[in-house]
Amino acid sequence: MITRTFDILDQYRTLFRLDDALAGKVAGKWIKYSGDDYVNYANDISCGLLALGFKRGDMIAMISNNRPEWNLCEMGMSQIGLVSVPIYPTISLDEYQYILHHAAPRMLIVSDKLLLEKLRPLVEKSPSIEHVYTFNSIEGVSNWKELAELGHSKLDEFLSQVQQIKETITPDDLLTLIYTSGTTGTPKGVMLSHRNLVSNFVATGVRNPLNKSTGVRALSFLPISHIYERMMNYHFQHLGFSVYYAESMGAIMDNIKEVQPHIFNTVPRLLERIYIGIIGKGKELKGIKRKIFDDAIKVGVIYNPHRKSNIIYSLRLKLARKLVYSQWLKVLGGNLRIIVSGGASLQTRLANLFNSAGIDLLEGYGLTETAPVIAVSDMRRGRPKPGTVGPALEDLEVKIAEDGEILCKGPNIMLGYYKNPELTAEMIDSEGFFHTGDIGFFDENEFLTVSDRKKEIFKLSNGKYVLPQVIENKLKEILFIDQAFVIGENEKFASALISPNFTQLHKWCYEREIKFSDNKELIRLPAVLELFQQEVNLINNQMSSAEQIKRFRLVTDEWSPQTGELSQTLKLKRQRLAGKYAKIINEIYDFSRTEK
Repeated sequence: MITRTFDILDQYRTLFRLDDALAGKVAGKWIKYSGDDYVNYANDISCGLLALGFKRGDMIAMISNNRPEWNLCEMGMSQIGLVSVPIYPTISLDEYQYILHHAAPRMLIVSDKLLLEKLRPLVEKSPSIEHVYTFNSIEGVSNWKELAELGHSKLDEFLSQVQQIKETITPDDLLTLIYTSGTTGTPKGVMLSHRNLVSNFVATGVRNPLNKSTGVRALSFLPISHIYERMMNYHFQHLGFSVYYAESMGAIMDNIKEVQPHIFNTVPRLLERIYIGIIGKGKELKGIKRKIFDDAIKVGVIYNPHRKSNIIYSLRLKLARKLVYSQWLKVLGGNLRIIVSGGASLQTRLANLFNSAGIDLLEGYGLTETAPVIAVSDMRRGRPKPGTVGPALEDLEVKIAEDGEILCKGPNIMLGYYKNPELTAEMIDSEGFFHTGDIGFFDENEFLTVSDRKKEIFKLSNGKYVLPQVIENKLKEILFIDQAFVIGENEKFASALISPNFTQLHKWCYEREIKFSDNKELIRLPAVLELFQQEVNLINNQMSSAEQIKRFRLVTDEWSPQTGELSQTLKLKRQRLAGKYAKIINEIYDFSRTEK
C-alpha cells in the first residue's frame, strides 16, 4: 500500500518492469532510465546525501527544467526525510532571493550553466547554501552524478540507514515546500506532506481511463516545479506509465511526434495556441477543402455528448472525424487518448472541439494548497461535461459557502504556510475547511463549475457584478487576440486591454496589402481597430449589458511570465497590469468620469 511518495519505487520492483520508466532527450537522443535504474539511483542519492551529513528535515532547492534526473534526486531526498524546494527557472532575481532566504536550503541543484551564472551572486551571499550541484556537466562545478557516485561507493555504510529512516517517515511528514507563483504579493511557501500528494495521485488515478493499460507513454512539459505537473508525475508513475520529458516548450510538437504519447497535461493557454494554429492553417485552405474544414470546426465547437444529436449532425461529425480530425490526431502523434487541462478555466468551445475529435479532454481544478486537485472529470460517470471541472474527489468534502466561495476539507489540504501560522489560520477555518478564494457552484449531477476568483470579481458603479475571467476567455476565442485584461471596478462600464496575436494580425494585414512600419503603428490603423471592434461586438452579443466591453485598447506588449504580466502558470497578474497600464486605463475612463 502506498502511503508515502517514495513507496512508488517499490512498484518498479514488484509490478512494473519498464525499460523506459523515465526518459529525457540529450544531444538529440532519448536517454532512458529503467525502473531498476530509478530505484538504484534514488538509493545512491540518499546515501550520497547522508555521506555529506544531511539530516532529516534539511531542505534542498532544485531549479531546473523537466528531466528524469529531477525525479532521481527528489526520490533520493524524500526517502531519507529531506524536504525538496522546487523553484521555477524563470522567476525574477528578487523572487529567487526571497525564496532562498526564506527556505534556507543547505543544497542547491540547478539545471545548466546559464542559470547557475544568474544565481551565483545570490548563492555567494546565502548563509545557508553549503553545496551546489548541476544536472548538466559544467567544468569546475559538482555534477549530480558525482553525488550519485559518492552514494554508490557508500552503499555498504549507509543503505541500511536509508531503510531505517524510511520506516520512520509517516504520511504526515513534510515532503516538499512549494512557493506559489504569486499573482499578487510575496510568494508563500506551501507545506505539503506525503499524505497530501499520495491521496491526490491515488484518487485521480482511479479516474484515469488508462489506469489498467500497459505500454502507456506520457509526455511531460509543464513545469515540474509546479504542484499540478508534480502530482501528475507521481500519478503517471503510480499507474506504471512511461514518462518522457519534453526538451523545451518550443519543442513540444516535435517531441509529441517522436514519443507518440497517450496522455499529457496542459493548461488552457497552450490549448488556445494549438486552436489558433489550427484555425490559422484552415484559413489558408481554398475551395472545397476550406468548406470541409470550416464545417468540421462548426460541428466541433457545438459538440455535446450529453445531448442526443440528430442524424444530420451525426453524419457531419462522422465526416469531420474522417476528413479533418484524423489529420489532427496524426499531428498529435497518433496515439493520443487523453489531455488533462488544469491551472485555469478552459473555453467551452475548445473542450467541445477536442472531445469531438475523439480525444478525451479532462478538466480539473485545484490549488497548490490542495495538492492540487479538488475536482476533475470522471469518465466512469460519462463523457466530460465542458464548462465544468467534474465532480469532487471521493475522499474530499467540498461545499459552497453562502457567498459562493468553494471550501474544501480532506487529506489533500496543506500542512500550512511555512513560517506563517497567522495566514494559515486565515485560510483554514476552525472546522478544517480550506477557503479557496474561488467562486463556484455544483449542478444537479454534482459537477463543479468554477466561475472566477473571489477577489477578481468587481462591481460597476451601477451595482452590477462582473466576472472578468468569463469575459476574458470569450475574448481569447478571437483569432486575433492573445491575451485580454477586463477592467471597470467602480466605473460605469467594463473595458478591456488587449494584447493581440501579432502572428495572425500580420498575416491578415499581408492578405489585404495593409502596410505598417511596426506594431505600434499597426494597432492604431483604422482598419485594424475596425477589425477588433467587429470581433468584440460579436462577443458582446453573447453577454449581458454589464458584461459587454464598451471600450478597449490594444497594446503592443506580448504578455508572458518572463516580462512579468503573467504568473508561471500563465494567469494574469492583475495588479501588475493595472499599474503598468494605469495611464491607458485612466484615458479610457476619464471622459465617463466627468460626464454628468
